[in-house]
Amino acid sequence: MLARDSEWLLPVYARFPVAMERGEGVYLFDTSGNRYLDLMGGLGVNALGHAHPRMVRATAEQAARMVHLSPQYCTPAAGELAERLCLLSGMAGVFYSTGGSESVEGAIKLARAFGIEHAGASKFRIAALEGSYHGRTFGSMSVTGQSKYRDGFGPTLDGVDLARKNDIASLCSAVSVDTCAILLETVLGEGGVHNLDAEFLQEARRLAHEYDALLILDEIQCGLGRVGQWFAFEQSGVQPDVLILGKPLGGGLPLSAFLVSGELFHVLGIGKHGSTLGGSPLACRLGLEFLSTVEEENLLARVLDTGAYLSTHLEALAREGGVAVEARGRGLIQGLELSVPGRPIAEAALEQGLMLNFVQGNVMRFLPSFLLERKHVDAMLEVVRPLLKRAAAGKASLETTLVAVA
Repeated sequence: MLARDSEWLLPVYARFPVAMERGEGVYLFDTSGNRYLDLMGGLGVNALGHAHPRMVRATAEQAARMVHLSPQYCTPAAGELAERLCLLSGMAGVFYSTGGSESVEGAIKLARAFGIEHAGASKFRIAALEGSYHGRTFGSMSVTGQSKYRDGFGPTLDGVDLARKNDIASLCSAVSVDTCAILLETVLGEGGVHNLDAEFLQEARRLAHEYDALLILDEIQCGLGRVGQWFAFEQSGVQPDVLILGKPLGGGLPLSAFLVSGELFHVLGIGKHGSTLGGSPLACRLGLEFLSTVEEENLLARVLDTGAYLSTHLEALAREGGVAVEARGRGLIQGLELSVPGRPIAEAALEQGLMLNFVQGNVMRFLPSFLLERKHVDAMLEVVRPLLKRAAAGKASLETTLVAVA
């Protein structure tokens, strides 16, 4: 299987040498029957773990009725899911896409249409953040604040001004009368798991109002319950004009969305935007089941409890020193920054039945299922703590050698 993948699939992923066959709850099993504790959660998609009975049942029931239909026709689940998302978030309307990048593209189009409508062709600039990540399609990569995603693909979209996270003065400098939108990840995920301060978000809201720009919050990774509330922006008291959601929304199927305030409901008129596969009957049905399952199984409370337990132990690892530098995040989006590369640690952990994810090369990022319990955190620590100690010893040995050579 691995040889066939290497021969026929483009080599754009640094894959691990295992082939997964099935999943059950917080665990995955490879083709040899080995079990792995999954702390990656499909990069945040598998919020209900693997093969959740309710999701399996809903998939079978809906697939027997209808999987796909042109978005020119109404289907029951699409409208019901949109209503529930708006009632949860305080927004007024929904547009469905497939992946998160596609919804970012739609939000950019919406913002530019709004700017041109209100102030003419010069109001097209977008203020975003250094270190942010919004996707790999052309527009979403243009507003991503990491040059490594843009290198080799330029020139990218013009009119993007980058500010430093949680630096109000920097944000003020990036916003002008030509700004049509301020685009922020409420929690920077791929950028290393950094929370935006409430004061920073509040200033972004004020600036958007002052300059007649839209405040767009990208909660593709941190929204829909991952912080222990439905949305990460709730703690700040700030209400966005546009909210971008994705990851777990389709219960494992491709589904994302951007939600808009009432003022923006008609900015994109008929024929101005579209998505052939966005909002399919099957994906929306699973979206409804996802929301109901989180509510009825009281999973937001579990996210808060397990997240607090995880945070306590990650902070303890950072205090122990060694290669652990800093613990960050909240709920079940957390990171542990290391002073050494993470790939060797991830490979060693995999051999012991633990799936870890690293971003920025050295930040251990946790995006597990909402089903994660304290006992699973304990199991993770039993593997991770010795690996960090081994990495610290190896680093110390290397530093001693370098000093001796010098």
